Amino acid sequence: MKAIVYRGPKNVAVEEVPDATIQAPTDAVIRITTTNICGSDLHMYEGRTSVEEGKVLGHENMGVVEAVGDGVDRIKVGDRVSVPFNIACGTCRNCTDGWTSFCLRANPTEGMDGAAYGYANMGPYDGGQAEYLRVPWADFNLLHLPEGTEHENDFTMLSDIFPTGWHGVELSGFQVGDRVAVFGGGPVGLMAAHSAMIRGASEVFVVDKETDRLALAEKYGATAIDFSAGDPVEQLLEATGGRGVDRGVEAVGYQAHDSGGEEHPELVLDNLVQVVRSTGGIGVVGVYVPQDPGATSDLAKEGRIPWQFGTFFTKGQSMGTGQAPVKRYNRQLRDLIIDGKANPGLITSHELGLDQAVEGYQRFDDRDQGWTKVLLHPGS
Repeated sequence: MKAIVYRGPKNVAVEEVPDATIQAPTDAVIRITTTNICGSDLHMYEGRTSVEEGKVLGHENMGVVEAVGDGVDRIKVGDRVSVPFNIACGTCRNCTDGWTSFCLRANPTEGMDGAAYGYANMGPYDGGQAEYLRVPWADFNLLHLPEGTEHENDFTMLSDIFPTGWHGVELSGFQVGDRVAVFGGGPVGLMAAHSAMIRGASEVFVVDKETDRLALAEKYGATAIDFSAGDPVEQLLEATGGRGVDRGVEAVGYQAHDSGGEEHPELVLDNLVQVVRSTGGIGVVGVYVPQDPGATSDLAKEGRIPWQFGTFFTKGQSMGTGQAPVKRYNRQLRDLIIDGKANPGLITSHELGLDQAVEGYQRFDDRDQGWTKVLLHPGS
């Protein structure tokens, strides 16, 4: 089968790889109809992770079930399904507590709880930027979708970014009527803004400098804050009469840049501590890593990021972090889409065949104007 394979920094290739097959009785094989290039894939693409060469990439996947193992009885061949990026056993302590993003059994990598498809340190699993994908523990992990092709571009966001944006709002301690600032107008940040609006925020701000992203934020009803036009902290405090916001969502991660393009991994955390009111909350779903050999400082290379913890403590703020447990949210979010109350597919800018994925990676990584979310359709 054809798949997107990592071959080194800024180098991915479309190659023939062994077909996905049933390897355990609880497996299913999915024919991929849509798979997305995620912003977190770019960390690997840029060489800022320990991902091994030859890895098949892709953790945002959906498709149709082609085969099931003998131990699978809920999922049937022909089912249209969303594949959460978390690979979870369903029976360990964390899974039974609802934390499928920290499964204790799926990832054999020492020191890592939680597994995913096609990602650095997240286990030996191939990704779904391919024609087919093997799904372990299929009965537990897969989400049924309505038959047909309706809502394809919306449903494809259920594997990761829509639940992750929702999780960022949840981690912040959000309550109805809160004012929310989302730092980062990429796909996850836009989904966090969309989620906050759906959940009843009184006002949502999205901080970014890319005009195409800020325009999408406004389509979701958020107020755009262009940090290239001035200090975002000052802009947000002015917009809130000096009170700040109740909740903040960090949707940027360890490769945060200032308006001049210089990298500062602590930048967004510092800004959020300043703009979130005392006793308010911050949800961090931007990616941070234990080691970053490509970082700009020796501390950051060790995963140590100095930030304004003293102010955070003094203000009595709270913070939640970590990857989203997709299964906790994806059924409800699917139904919001079906009922017309959620439109995550609005951020889609490009739909490409698998053979065009190399260009898709390059253009998305270069932040070319208008390349806000790239979907790949292996069958096209």
